[in-house]
Amino acid sequence: MKQVLALILGGGRGARLFPLTHLRAKPAVPIAGKYRLIDVPISNCLHADIRRIYVLTQFNSASLNRHIAETYRMDLFSRGFVEILAAEQTPDNPNWFQGTADAVRQAARHFIYHDAEYYLILAGDQIYRMDYTAMIEEHVDRRADITIAAQPVTPGEAPAMGIFRFDAGGQIVGFEEKPSAERLNTIGSSIPAGSRFMQTAPDKPFVASMGVYVFTRDVLLESIERHAGVDFGHEIIPAALGARRVNAYLFRDYWQDVGTVESFYDANIMLTRHRAPFSFYDPHRPVFTRPRFLPGSRLNECTVDQAVIAEGCYVDKSTVSQSIVGIRTRIGDGCRISRSVLLGADFYEHDDDAPIHDGGGPEMGIGAGSILDRVIVDKNARIGRGVRLTNESGVQNADGDGYYIRNGIIIVPKWGVVPEGTVA
Repeated sequence: MKQVLALILGGGRGARLFPLTHLRAKPAVPIAGKYRLIDVPISNCLHADIRRIYVLTQFNSASLNRHIAETYRMDLFSRGFVEILAAEQTPDNPNWFQGTADAVRQAARHFIYHDAEYYLILAGDQIYRMDYTAMIEEHVDRRADITIAAQPVTPGEAPAMGIFRFDAGGQIVGFEEKPSAERLNTIGSSIPAGSRFMQTAPDKPFVASMGVYVFTRDVLLESIERHAGVDFGHEIIPAALGARRVNAYLFRDYWQDVGTVESFYDANIMLTRHRAPFSFYDPHRPVFTRPRFLPGSRLNECTVDQAVIAEGCYVDKSTVSQSIVGIRTRIGDGCRISRSVLLGADFYEHDDDAPIHDGGGPEMGIGAGSILDRVIVDKNARIGRGVRLTNESGVQNADGDGYYIRNGIIIVPKWGVVPEGTVA
């Protein structure tokens, strides 16, 4: 893979993931107790021996920059790197990134001098484990100009995605962004009889773009130079159909775009299930992240079922079920945590054997006697004693004292404080 250079898109403001993106970029959002979303595409690259990786960022990039600098340090005697390319105002262009294609266009002056025959373009906010080597080899074997990773989807999923239509040889001949249910009924299926994609499951008659692309070098540079479009999915790819050889690489394993609070929550809770469709541990292709050298978690008189508890936690006489407990989390006496995602803490506030004090506001972590159900607790949050966050009234969207509700899920933001005795 020495002829491949990877470009990972850091995304925009991430408004649909608010408040998790209020103080950080989407790829820096913690996942699975100890990782960051950006770890997934970078790990996939490293397993494919792709060692030249640029991450294109714009909004709230400080924590993402820090994580990459502290995690991905290449051998001094190799040419590999994982490097941030932040949006820049220049004499030629005073604008920030306007979209995915515009981000690559503006960053091109930094990467075009690398010796690379192919560009692998990835999103920084997706969860999946893909062998990019196989995708690139198919791109070469089929003599494609552009190859797009594609995922079979159900009629219920298709209206939220970009849907491809194919000819019998598997070439993409049409692309429809977020087609309506009526339009999908008219199409019936985006896979024609005799196509090499006919092996997909009957309940998934449509094939959608995953936003993972391989471009031959000259094709990418010509596309972003000659076409004024700012987005790959909406403009660059549709314009290439008929003019370029656009190939689809069918990917059948687990894939999740973590672009909303609901999808983020579901992706985490999925990890707690027995034989979950995705695991962050694989004996051959693990997901890498920053080594923190934390001690093992300590659980005292606890009941734990279907939970992932990261290292460095202290849980005392509590019940934890169907939940993710992130690094350095402290849970006080008598708590009940169910169907929740706790992102943990960036540091220890005090010795874990020290008693929680009674004055000066809540300690970092979950106060004694609190009950949490379907809650996301962001980093370094403080939840007081006797708090009950269960949304029993089924509120869909609201802003409360130290918390938010989005899609029925309660979210305590980073550095948030929920006063003692709060009920929501």
